[in-house]
Amino acid sequence: MKRLFSIILLSTISNATTPNDETSTKEIKLIGLTQLSEKIAFEQINQNKNDLNGAIKAFYKLGYFTHIDVTEENNFILINFVEKPFIVNIEMEGYKTREEDLADLYRTMKIKKGSMYTPQKIEEAKAILLGELKKEGFINSVVEIEEKILTPQNISLKFTVNKGAEVVIKKVNYIGAKELNKDQFSENTANKEEDTISWWFGHNNGIMQFSQLEYDSHRIKDTYLQNGFLDARVDAGFSKIDFNTNTAEVDFKIDEGGKYKLHNILIYSDESIVPINELQDALKEQKGKTFNVSLLRKDVEILRTKIANKGYAFADVNYDIRKNKENNTAEVIFNITAGEKVYINDVIISGNSRTLDRVIRRNVYLAPKDLFNLTDFEDSRSALNRTGFFQTVELKQKRVSANLMDLVVEVTEAPTGNLVLGGGYGSYDGWMINASVNDKNIFGSGLDLGFSLDHSNKKDTAKISLNNPSLNDGIYNGSFSIYKDSSTITNTTYGDEITDTVGGSIGIGRSFNRHTRAGIVYAIEDISKSYDLNATQNDQYKISSLTPYITFNNTDNFYNPRRGISASTSLKYAGIGGDANYLLSSTTLKYFYGFDDLIDYDMIFRFKTNLKILKNYGDVKYLTTFYLGGPTSVRGYESYAFKPIDEVNNPFTQSLTNTAELSFPLIPKANMRWGLFYDYGMIGENKLNQIDASGYGALIEWQSPVGPLQFIFSRAVSPNVAETGGTDKTSNFEFSLGTSF
Repeated sequence: MKRLFSIILLSTISNATTPNDETSTKEIKLIGLTQLSEKIAFEQINQNKNDLNGAIKAFYKLGYFTHIDVTEENNFILINFVEKPFIVNIEMEGYKTREEDLADLYRTMKIKKGSMYTPQKIEEAKAILLGELKKEGFINSVVEIEEKILTPQNISLKFTVNKGAEVVIKKVNYIGAKELNKDQFSENTANKEEDTISWWFGHNNGIMQFSQLEYDSHRIKDTYLQNGFLDARVDAGFSKIDFNTNTAEVDFKIDEGGKYKLHNILIYSDESIVPINELQDALKEQKGKTFNVSLLRKDVEILRTKIANKGYAFADVNYDIRKNKENNTAEVIFNITAGEKVYINDVIISGNSRTLDRVIRRNVYLAPKDLFNLTDFEDSRSALNRTGFFQTVELKQKRVSANLMDLVVEVTEAPTGNLVLGGGYGSYDGWMINASVNDKNIFGSGLDLGFSLDHSNKKDTAKISLNNPSLNDGIYNGSFSIYKDSSTITNTTYGDEITDTVGGSIGIGRSFNRHTRAGIVYAIEDISKSYDLNATQNDQYKISSLTPYITFNNTDNFYNPRRGISASTSLKYAGIGGDANYLLSSTTLKYFYGFDDLIDYDMIFRFKTNLKILKNYGDVKYLTTFYLGGPTSVRGYESYAFKPIDEVNNPFTQSLTNTAELSFPLIPKANMRWGLFYDYGMIGENKLNQIDASGYGALIEWQSPVGPLQFIFSRAVSPNVAETGGTDKTSNFEFSLGTSF
């Protein structure tokens, strides 16, 4: 009614106002505008200067105002705008708690703080919210909205969600499936039958995911395509819900068609770039084998990489599948359009407020004027991630022209320096205090400088180290360290063994390619050993050693690799002067495989093996024996649980440990993960398997600001404990700071 009155009043004023009237010179004043600038408002009025009634209608169409009052006062026409209220706060109760999830939800609901309030908008948001609940399997949910008016122009909203019952799938019918079975489908589909023991790890709870039903039919078809059924048709899933029991049965109607074998592969490409036979040899799909669409997709990437490695960055690889339905064979035809060779115009680096440009550039294998190479491009990303200097690394190709591109390197720097003063309690070392200053990228130079002091009931250590991974940004690297160490090992033949060590080392190495390094380290140590029950066993001696080494690392990340291998082998020779003469061989292999591309979930498989062999050519009693047990070898047992009866005269000289882990995301934003593991180790004096042990369990790992932190919950496999007459020392819980996989 107010709106109608305003328009009538303004119409009266407008009709009474002509160019010859005295009132035509009256000034217009605008009152109450906050969302619309006066400049734009006056532009709207000027556009309708002979029809102010039209201007008011235009203002209403903007949707900003509940009503507009027009009055005439003295020599002024007053237009008073009353704006619609604004949403100043949004709360959600009963659904979603993480800020990131709520932000995504509000975007989906099309509401946000600061946006204009209308009843229609809130009802639409409520409908969208109910839809999201249904997509997640909650039917008959109830959403209540509380609107709190803070001021006439400010409203606070609270959505209270009462989730409905989840629908549980009791049976999935794959109607028409004969050649493939439901186990093959359920590996890829989101909607699965409820397993008998649904709460057990790895079993299906059967909760219906309505939003995924339409996609599950495509996933089932893709499973057929991976098994050669090129004519397979799968209708969208049809769910039959019993609302009395909140259970459902889902039907997928399938027409399998025939199974095809790959008869031939043709590649049309410029032979001068890469020979056709070389491209053929690189393919995963093989003639005579069952057609597999997943291998076909990999082949597209293989061909693109082969061509892009010759400089054709924007090459297109298309394929066509020709089916012969009479004999159920298929022919794949690849058409490769290389385009022009592409060169690097410039390498643009951003985001590095601390790390020097040159430190980044030495890990980028493409430079201005270089011919583009896709392998170099991908390896550059991995190399930057391996430095540990950055939280995120993005490499982008920015096309400048048909034959030029800019390589854009965008980094987000990680904290690389730590000042730590802390303590804790370890299952073996007892109370611990540690203080350290460490920065693996000091002043952004790429230099790794560290100073640390550690104290516990079993050990005191002080160490200073400096490592330069690239001397003068070249292929050589260098290292230097000095340290003092005092440690105690309990329950030896002669009582507690106390070892004091003062030593230092210097090393030089060389990179042979982007993944392989070799070098040599010289170390000298002055060692004093004493035994608290046998003063005659006090020893003092010196060890002077050279250790050549080789390392290989093509993993994709420093903190949490998801692919690649990290391997190293070294051979320490102690006998260059000093009082000991021995060879110590140490070899470690780590393998990482991420399942994200296969199952769209950030699960990582990790495997590690470590082999140590000691060959004595002198007085072996000067050596520290090998031990088994604890967080770094076989979990489920205490640290140093397995050691020789006489570790002075008959130390263990052979050791092998193996670890397999599955790692899962826990709190990604906090760099926290959890995992399951199995450890197996062997140790002995004259033979490797003199003693063997294994353990399993779960862990929580956190890349904390003070370093990698692990909480380990473990069980030993078939231990010989005191209750059964044995002496094995087991441990069900340990934590470890400073060590990672």
